[in-house]
This record gives sequence, structure tokens and C-alpha cells, in this order.
Amino acid sequence: MSDDLIFADESATENECPKEVWKLFVVDDEEEVHRVTKMVLKDFNFNNKNISLLNAYSGKEAMKILQENSDIAVILLDVVMEESDSGLKLVKYIRDDLKNKNSRIILRTGQPGQAPEEKVIVEYDINDYKSKTELTSQKLFTSVISALRSYQDIVTIEKNKIGLKKIIEASAKIFEMQSMRKFASGVLTQLTSLINVNKDALYFRVSGFSAVNEGSGDFYVLAATGSFENNISKRIEDIINDDVCKELKNIRSGQQYYYDGKHYLRYIVSKNKAENIIYLDGCNNLSELDKELVDIFCMNVSIAYDNLYLNKELEESQKELIYTLGEIVENRSKETGAHVKRVSEIVRFLALKSGIEDETAEVIGVASAMHDIGKLGIPDNILTKPAKLDNDEYTVMKTHSPIGNDMLKFSNRNILKLASTIALQHHERYDGSGYPNGLKGEEINIYARMTAIADVFDALSNDRVYRKSWTIDEIIKYFNEQKGKHFDPQLTEVFLNNLTDILKIAKQA
Repeated sequence: MSDDLIFADESATENECPKEVWKLFVVDDEEEVHRVTKMVLKDFNFNNKNISLLNAYSGKEAMKILQENSDIAVILLDVVMEESDSGLKLVKYIRDDLKNKNSRIILRTGQPGQAPEEKVIVEYDINDYKSKTELTSQKLFTSVISALRSYQDIVTIEKNKIGLKKIIEASAKIFEMQSMRKFASGVLTQLTSLINVNKDALYFRVSGFSAVNEGSGDFYVLAATGSFENNISKRIEDIINDDVCKELKNIRSGQQYYYDGKHYLRYIVSKNKAENIIYLDGCNNLSELDKELVDIFCMNVSIAYDNLYLNKELEESQKELIYTLGEIVENRSKETGAHVKRVSEIVRFLALKSGIEDETAEVIGVASAMHDIGKLGIPDNILTKPAKLDNDEYTVMKTHSPIGNDMLKFSNRNILKLASTIALQHHERYDGSGYPNGLKGEEINIYARMTAIADVFDALSNDRVYRKSWTIDEIIKYFNEQKGKHFDPQLTEVFLNNLTDILKIAKQA
């Protein structure tokens, strides 16, 4: 046998590979084939990556290794092993069962008559066909290089496809987020997933949601992941090292991003001039493809920023309008100023403490500000009477609940539909003795039950035209007495257990 022939290396190495290597899989029942292959390729290096050999001596053994290694670059495959067509069956298994279209398969045979080249190359998805007698060490080297180039191109295309798919999926999720903080957290989550870096990341903004055009303010942490999670609201200079901080000036003056092989800073300015920075730690060996994916993703984030900003502006305008309507009622009834804002904030707090998510709690709080909107339909002589109402007057006063419902119920907007329900039901009582419909227990909308607690608490805490405010002890005693009667018992417990915080909320509103 000539020394130039590759009959291969059967000295089995461990079938486990370190990172940053090309996995080459030798499948042959001749141990000499494995040995010689290993000898020829022992100093092999292509694109700064070495070869790591995996070895199998039968089709059955090869199947197990293939199941455990989806990233094999090249397979040197014998045709005849335990069966005369074991290699051909393995080709079918790789392509059809494992759906592996990336690995390059070089079929090697010592018996060409068993598998004629013309037939095999047409009927089986292989990439090269070599007779063992023609595969010298140089030709093996050349074949492997050619196969690796092909594999590298295929993997690059596949990564591009996967990356673009992730961008589309990530962008869709980001666009759904309405909360600025959740939006920023979502950006980090999707971005670290997109480029497979570690989970230590920060998201900064310039002094608030809206930034000055030239971004002269300090950057503060808006959202964080991993080891940075406890740094929300801190200045960027207090979090990351001085060398990275120095690069902030450069990226804000047109560089767009900074990457030193580990730390990544990305600068985004929306059309509304909001300045934002993404910081990722542990981005070792970030490829050009990764950086391109980040750029595309950040362009989408910038668009989402503007949409979120406009949406927030619209929400703030709606909230201001609702509060204004509520205050008009206050002014007519001579009630203590800021009653609707206090009720709104207390209801939002109760909702959060009851396990309701942030966005929903915010909507509930704003909707509750319109609980007394129906008082616009009550005559002044009843609404502003500086004494207790008589029976007839009280009967008229009770109509403010259905009046409020009638004013709001035709809207298709979720916040106004919710406000309509609260306006109608906030005077219902848990024991069924309330008005206008005598609803009982959980027949009453839970948000109306929350509003009832907040409304009565604020009314008792402040002077009214017909009486002075109550002390905190008197209020606590009343709520304990009315637990399960006027008020939902579970919500009352939440209220009383958090009374210190509620008193602070009432004072600040």
C-alpha cells in the first residue's frame, strides 16, 4: 500500500469537541482509515480554527453521535460497513430524518462497484465522491478545505436567516409593549437572545422619557438584566468602568456604537430626539453579522420608541381630560380638591397590591376618576346642600350612578367602558344593601369594589360641606365594622394592611 494513500485513522478520539473548532466526523469500519485521517489532519487549521475529529465504526454508532452533534461540518463516510449499503442508508438518515442539510458529506469507498459514482451522486444528497485508492493525503486535505468553505457559507446564510427571523419576532414583541420600562426590558431580552451574549445588560435614557435635542443630561438606567438588575435609576457613570464611559462622547457625536471585544455600547436617537443607550457586557467575539443584526434591530427599536412616545402623549392627554371632568364635578359639589386624583391613585395602588399587572392597574385608576361623573346631572340645591339630605333629596342623589353609566356606556373605548361600570356600581354594597341595583358580593365588579373603598376612605378623611373629617382611628374602626357589609372583606384587608402607604398616596395626590 502506498504511503500517499489515505486508508484512515481508527484510533478513536473522544467524541466531544471544544468550542471554535471544525467538527469532522470519520465513519468507517476500518481502524486504519481513522488512524491515517487523524495523522494527515493533525496540524490542520482553516480560518483560525482547528479540526476536532469524531469517530464511528458503524452506521448504528454514527447515528447516535449525529443525534448529539448537530454542528458537524464535514462527514467522511464509508459506504460498506456492517452492511453493503450502510453508508448510503446513513446519508438518508442525515438528510431526511435529522433534517441536516448543512453538513458536507464526502463519500469514501474502497469498493466503487458496490456504489457506482454516477448513480450515487444523483440519487443521494452527498457533496463529493472519492475512491479510497485515489484519496491521497493532499487530495484529502483539498477535499476537506473545499467542504469546509462550502459549510461555512451555508452556515453564514442560515445564521442570516435565523437572525432576520429573530429580528422580526423580537421587533413584533417590542412593538406590543406599552410601558416604557417594560419596553426597555424587552429590548434587552430580545437583544441578548439575538446575539447570544450573556444576560448582563443595561438600558439607559437621558433624564426622563423625553430627552433634550443635544442630550446634555446624564444617562440613567431605565432597565437592567443579570448582575446589573439592582442598578435601576442609577447614573451610567456609577455603573460601568471609566474607559467605557469615555466612549459615550464619541458615540453621541456620530460614532453610533462602541465595541472593545467585550463591552458593547449602542446609541439610538429617535425622531423625537429621545437619546438612549444599550450597554451589553460579556460580548466576546461579537461578529460583524451580530453587529449588523443589532443595527437592524435598533433601527426598529427607534421606530418603536417614537410610537411609544406618541402613545404615551395620547394617554397623558386622555388622563388629563378625565381628571378635568372629574374635577368639574368636584367643583360643583364643593368637595375637597383633588378628590378624584386621590381616589384614582388609591384604586391603582389597591389593584397592584391585589396582583393586577401595571398597565391594567393604571387603566383602572384613571377610569375610577370618573366614578361621580353622573353628579353633573344632579341639581345644585341637592348637590351643594350644607346639611344631610332628606329622603326625597337622597333619592335624587342616588340617580347619579345610573346617570354616569348612561353618559359613558356607549363608548367602545376600554377605559370609558370600565369607567361606566365603576360609575354605575361604586355605591353597591357587598351585603347587597347598596344602590342602584342591590348587587351582592362578586356580582359587583371588582374595580367598583376597589373604588368604593377608596371613595369612602377619602370622603371620611376630608371635610365635607355637611361634616368634618374623621380621625384615622375612627376610619379604621369603621372599615373593620363594614368589612363584609359595605366593603369586600378581602380588599378591605389589603386596604388596612397597606394603610400607611395609602395615607402617603393621599397626601401626595
